[in-house]
Amino acid sequence: MRLVNDQTAPCGVGCKRPCPQIKLLVSPVIALLIILVFVPLEADAQARIQLPRTGLTPDDIAVIVNDNDPLSQQIGSYYQKVRHIPAGNMIHLQFPPSRNTLPRDKFKQLKAEIDRKTPAHVQAYAVAWTLPYRVDCMSLTSALAFGFDENYCSASCGPTQSSRYFNSPSLDPVSDHNLRPAMMLAGTDFEQVKALIDRGVAADHSFPDGRAYLMITPDTARNVRANYFELTAKELAGVFPIEILETEAISDRDDVLFYFTGLSRVPQLDTLNFLPGALADHLTSAGGQLTDSSQMSSLRWLEAGATASYGTVVEPCNHMQKFPFPAIAMFHYALGASAIEAYWKSVAWPGEGVFVGEPLAQPFAPELKRIRAGQFELHVFSPRDGPLRFEQSPSAAGPYKPLAQQSRLRRGPNTVRFKFAETQGYLRLRW
Repeated sequence: MRLVNDQTAPCGVGCKRPCPQIKLLVSPVIALLIILVFVPLEADAQARIQLPRTGLTPDDIAVIVNDNDPLSQQIGSYYQKVRHIPAGNMIHLQFPPSRNTLPRDKFKQLKAEIDRKTPAHVQAYAVAWTLPYRVDCMSLTSALAFGFDENYCSASCGPTQSSRYFNSPSLDPVSDHNLRPAMMLAGTDFEQVKALIDRGVAADHSFPDGRAYLMITPDTARNVRANYFELTAKELAGVFPIEILETEAISDRDDVLFYFTGLSRVPQLDTLNFLPGALADHLTSAGGQLTDSSQMSSLRWLEAGATASYGTVVEPCNHMQKFPFPAIAMFHYALGASAIEAYWKSVAWPGEGVFVGEPLAQPFAPELKRIRAGQFELHVFSPRDGPLRFEQSPSAAGPYKPLAQQSRLRRGPNTVRFKFAETQGYLRLRW
């Protein structure tokens, strides 16, 4: 057994409370994220090798479709096909599709219907439309997660109710936090949304060799996240190449994996190449007003090639807690979380913010490949140096006993090669 292609990565990043203070969580985050939930792999010996679960799967996602909206039907059908969403996870509604905002009473009726139709095992929602994106003073995605609640709306630029999912190690938000995060498969036409979905699928297990761009812009009111850029670069050193740039915007880059900035409009997006799985957003007041923003809509990021984005649907003022903390989004993504999990966990007060993109993109999910009979190659991204433990059992149900042969993971991407024959029973990998 040998280990190759390693580099460094940080310890965890998190907050004790929803305030602009970031505290690192090392052992607790890692310990909880490697809970004993395992996903079997396909075919022969691979079916006998179990890896830790790192994020949501297609079985965990319910797709919400508005049957009165032909584009919604088209998006939902395509997403179900390419992501292999179970038929029982498709939720069909009927309501007028042309409004930007749903009245709270109408939403409560729809939410009750959604709740009735949602299988108990479902952990999150993919919303197959662009309109409506708002419910009264809340975003649609937050209203779906929390139910409509004015505590998630601000008065006079004040704080809102915090999210119990913020920086959580949970892999099961329903059982752990009694909520289902939502993300909108949004775009101006089917071809745009299809391209978005295809990017998300292409991102899976891709371990993109991209960079993070953290922009310190001249717009002081929208530049508040820059206070934590140096800490972000320090804690994620060795995981992602990070550039902190004092400029309005970047151009002519072909390796954009993360782009976090603060401007009302971001220029030169058409000169950039976003890698599949890229996350990008701009801190501004009206980015989440998807089709009628007086500023730049978050949809422009998706049109430029990002796989997920975020923006607020009502005036939030420049509270950092109402926008993604880049370090937290990047950290959870590096652990193998899906785009919906990483983005949702990075916002402390998400009540007024809408999440858009392809929910299941998992560029850093571990992958096991069979090289030849009895020989395997594991690709895994690790946020810290640590042991890779092998446990064996004659039965899939256990008990599993540790093997003497162990390896170590370095921070960043790792490739581990090992031998295992079907006659050896079952193998479980832990890190």
